[in-house]
Amino acid sequence: MRVYLCEKPSQGKDIARVLGAKQRGTGCYNGPGVVVTWCIGHLIEAAPPEAYGEQYKRWSIEQLPILPERWRSEVKASTAAQFKVVKQLLGQASELVIATDADREGEMIAREIIELCGYRGSIQRLWLSALNDASIRKALGALKPSNETLPLYYSALARSRADWLIGMNLSRLFTVLGRQAGYQGVLSVGRVQTPTLRLVVDRDREIARFVPVPFWSVEVQLSHTGNSFTANWMPPDATTDTAGRCLDQRTAQQAVSKIGGAREAQVLSVKTERVCEVAPLPFDLSTLQEVCSRQFGLDVQETLDIAQALYETHKATTYPRSDSGYLPESMLAEVPTVLDAMLASDPGLRPLCDQLDRTQRSRAWNDAKVTAHHGIIPTLEPTKLSAMSEKQRAVYGLIRSHYLAQFLPHHEFDRTVATLSAGGQTLQATGKQVAVLGWHRALINSGPGTPDGADDEPAQRSQILPPLSEGTHCQVGSVNLKALKTLPPKPFTQGELIKAMKGVAKLETDPRLKQKLKETTGIGTEATRANIINSLLSRSYLIKKGRSVRASDAAFTLIDAVPAAIADPGTTAIWEQALDLLEAGQLTLDTFIEKQSVWVAQLVQQYRDITLSIQIPEGPACPLCGAATRQRTGKTGSFWSCTRYPDCKGTVAIESSGSKRAAPRKRRTASRAS
Repeated sequence: MRVYLCEKPSQGKDIARVLGAKQRGTGCYNGPGVVVTWCIGHLIEAAPPEAYGEQYKRWSIEQLPILPERWRSEVKASTAAQFKVVKQLLGQASELVIATDADREGEMIAREIIELCGYRGSIQRLWLSALNDASIRKALGALKPSNETLPLYYSALARSRADWLIGMNLSRLFTVLGRQAGYQGVLSVGRVQTPTLRLVVDRDREIARFVPVPFWSVEVQLSHTGNSFTANWMPPDATTDTAGRCLDQRTAQQAVSKIGGAREAQVLSVKTERVCEVAPLPFDLSTLQEVCSRQFGLDVQETLDIAQALYETHKATTYPRSDSGYLPESMLAEVPTVLDAMLASDPGLRPLCDQLDRTQRSRAWNDAKVTAHHGIIPTLEPTKLSAMSEKQRAVYGLIRSHYLAQFLPHHEFDRTVATLSAGGQTLQATGKQVAVLGWHRALINSGPGTPDGADDEPAQRSQILPPLSEGTHCQVGSVNLKALKTLPPKPFTQGELIKAMKGVAKLETDPRLKQKLKETTGIGTEATRANIINSLLSRSYLIKKGRSVRASDAAFTLIDAVPAAIADPGTTAIWEQALDLLEAGQLTLDTFIEKQSVWVAQLVQQYRDITLSIQIPEGPACPLCGAATRQRTGKTGSFWSCTRYPDCKGTVAIESSGSKRAAPRKRRTASRAS
């Protein structure tokens, strides 16, 4: 009997339909010689510290470090019934096909069950990029041998155990040290969580210490042949900062008088260049999250949930957890089918589709740049747009537009810079004239905002200048002096934080680590970044303020307390390098974990006797006796408790700003601080 092991029930249902396994059983679908079952995410999780000894139930520095000699896993209580079904089927199977999601985590979900159940039969791998029937049939006809994807399991297992070692040991260590300093909350430390938190803490501190600098600008309204346009005064170098801003108010005021006293401005030079912009690539997950945050105000987890629904429920798009926007060259043959499917789903696309060059090969098709997964694109079969929610249609529209853009010409425009003189002062006017709309046609109806990847242009840069040439005279209209101040950096939105996590190499000074961070995915992976941010929100280290996220007092406390290496993104680079070696077979799992264990033990030894300097937040007065309160942590989270406890049991709730939305895949976070 051949058993297909899927990641979740919906995935099992789709594969069973194609296989002809129509008979529904308990936790499975049955067909001729085939059974399809599923995991419901992780059926197994890493055992907590107390599973290795009763002494670990109490958080104590004396018990650290906790370094398991033989790692243990436990069946999750909530999915124990389904695990029993899977175990029974594996005991009856002569062949097994792993059909979980095509990534490290999916590999681990299946392999950890195989190991626990002791299955030793034949194993093959189903590698799916989409859940529509055509894609499933294609994948079923090209099953991979087990050893081709097995290294993904070892890499995922190494990552999981390293996260456990860091999270369990250092979270306990610094929480106890914090309590000794009077801080009653949990100081949760994680390999990816803490460097992410540091990004926000550093940004917030940069904002707090920012000192605005006043400067002055002059805008001049000019006209020629009845067409008005705006020019900007160019101050002398001696009065400007490195950004060209005038810091001398008197000089700016004098310029206003001189320009205003002149009736005309004479054109000194005109330079026009043709700018050609290539179409943006299809989306990877992080870029999709960035754009959806900017255009629609969606949280990154909400975008992931929508992308997962488009893939899993609607069969409208390919696998969402991709770190590449490129497409394999073999998919060029599928272009007519994909375009016809989109047109069948939305006949309103006809005018745009008539302008497409279906034979055009954009830069998106490049085998050398496709990683484990290709860019997120529409599937080969029509989808029902009416079945989607408004937000799902909006995100689908973005994904669709980026695919359609591959078959349109480059976007071309003429950028003109005119230099003028008025009253002895130099002016500059910049204009933009679209020559070929090109791929922008595909993005016109994809949602609000500017084309993806494009910055909002000031009106003065996007204006259309009248025909100008050297010696042309223009009439001077209004002259406006503007008193301005430099602005601090903006707080992170969730989308911008995702972008910073991905591009963290920009912040690294060590050339070797900088290069490694460029070669890897930065902090976290496409599949985990949303969960990392959600964890920080749920633990109240990050606070939502409108579209922005800000660091809480506890976040500043934590970042100041933990070893610099833990909060340094460069450490992530070292980890990723080791994981790459492990996946390539150049490093063993045991060697990797041994090195992590030694390092954790050294950190515990180094920091166990330090005294933390923590600013303890002042709580409200006790509602019962009026005494001071201090922050404590219970089963349901943090709260203010009377300092006279247990004589007085007055409490005050602490409002949480983070919402706990579960990701489609249940990650192994219940038993570790990641």
